[in-house]
Amino acid sequence: MERSIQTLLNRMSLASVAVATATLLFSLSDTSITCDHRRNHPHQTLALTRFPRSSCESNGRILLSPDERLRRLRSTNTWRKKVDSSSAIFGLVRDLGFLTNQSKVLCVSAGAGHEVDALRGSGVRDVTGVEVFDSPPLVSRADPHNLPFFDGVFDVGYSSGLDEALFPTRFASEMERTVRIGGVCVVVVGRRSAEEELRVVKDLFRRSSFVAARNVTLAGAEMVALLMRRNAVPA
Repeated sequence: MERSIQTLLNRMSLASVAVATATLLFSLSDTSITCDHRRNHPHQTLALTRFPRSSCESNGRILLSPDERLRRLRSTNTWRKKVDSSSAIFGLVRDLGFLTNQSKVLCVSAGAGHEVDALRGSGVRDVTGVEVFDSPPLVSRADPHNLPFFDGVFDVGYSSGLDEALFPTRFASEMERTVRIGGVCVVVVGRRSAEEELRVVKDLFRRSSFVAARNVTLAGAEMVALLMRRNAVPA
């Protein structure tokens, strides 16, 4: 009796394995047919910037090279507006004598890299952009609260991301640390009262002295650019 039950169980197990194998083979075969985008839609291409809604879409997506991705970004109105407004801000820094084509510049919380693109487009060659998520070829991955650079290696530190920093004091301290004595930290923040902006900056940048503040527009938003000169000792 026990032998008969064991034999029946073995047969059932073998049958289950056979069914599962057949189902898997059918699924793979069906996927290879239905996911062949060129066969089903010979005159269409998948969107390259939209997240795939199915495994078939993911199977047919084309991965863009960093250079091609940047070329497409540069062709958008949003990108051009951000680059143009960033260029205007850097023009102010040039006018004050703190930025030249030979300057070493660090852009902190650089997003997709429009600030880096604006600087390089104006002739500044040595520009480093960092963000929590990398965006090659313009921006590398780094924690703004723990920058992977030695002290005083940059002439200019720039950021328009101070307002969104999780730890503003640490953010400002790290940015300030990487700028050489005599260099400047430039931060662009939301426009409030002048007194409030000055107080916030002075509290955060403890080793720098205030130089200038200018009303600016960044991608259509009214902002304030503040320049702080790095001191040898705490101010």
